[in-house]
Amino acid sequence: MAGEVEPIRRKIELEVELDTTEKVVLPNKYQNIIDLAKAVDAWRIFPRIFLTVYIILLYKTVIWFMALPDPNMNQAGLISVVVGAGAAWFGLYTGSSKKFDGPAPSPSAPPAKK
Repeated sequence: MAGEVEPIRRKIELEVELDTTEKVVLPNKYQNIIDLAKAVDAWRIFPRIFLTVYIILLYKTVIWFMALPDPNMNQAGLISVVVGAGAAWFGLYTGSSKKFDGPAPSPSAPPAKK
């Protein structure tokens, strides 16, 4: 090929200073809190509480609506919104599942063998 360029080669000297002293690695003092947070996340406590509150709200509003002698459009609209919100809540709850592989290893634990 015309115009090939030769690579530039240089020899350089490199000084490297390494610190070989042993470091004391202490266990993470927040590991218990981290494990608790992962357990709460894995058990999905808050979404279940929210769904339970929604179910109670739905039950009370439907009973209230059915007890009305002559419901009007505003009351029917309220029930429609409450029931429609249930579909959204359920969709968010079922669509937010996570795969849980167990607790994270502590920093002092050796890596897991595969």
